[in-house]
Amino acid sequence: MHFHPARLFIIAAVFALGACASSRSLDESFSDMSANAELKAVLFADRSHDYNDIDLTLYEGRLMLTGTMRSEEGRRKLIANAWKADGVDEVIDEIIIADKTSMGQGFEDARIDKTLRARLIADGDVSSGDYKMSVSRAIVYLLGSARSQKELDAAVQQARSVSGVEKVVSHVAIRNPAM
Repeated sequence: MHFHPARLFIIAAVFALGACASSRSLDESFSDMSANAELKAVLFADRSHDYNDIDLTLYEGRLMLTGTMRSEEGRRKLIANAWKADGVDEVIDEIIIADKTSMGQGFEDARIDKTLRARLIADGDVSSGDYKMSVSRAIVYLLGSARSQKELDAAVQQARSVSGVEKVVSHVAIRNPAM
């Protein structure tokens, strides 16, 4: 896989700005970016299964896999491939064995995603840069690190309040649970 130098600069700048907007370090953001790119390359090279309905969400070495696979064999192969990427310390399997997501559901999931992202950015009690999310079949999956249980509760409540959300699954760690 070869990237034009200008494209690499733009990608790096976008991730650097994202890192500056959150409490995450630049090194953590670049490490996630590298692991994510490597994982996508591994999946792209593996033509044995259709991974088009899978979302990869990576945060500080924690990789969350969401979406649908048509077979258990495909799910197992995806998880095995996920562990091949450098920088992946944990794989969180939220894959559903089912037919591909319909186009209508895909549009609804995208609407939920955009609505929730806007709400988290606007919520002064939530450090939105510390959260990543995936929406699949009206289920919101959260990944990241919260400053406190109160902040995590606020983020989960924001997710639950978006119309059309059927369930919220949190894989958010609390940085300072004693505080």
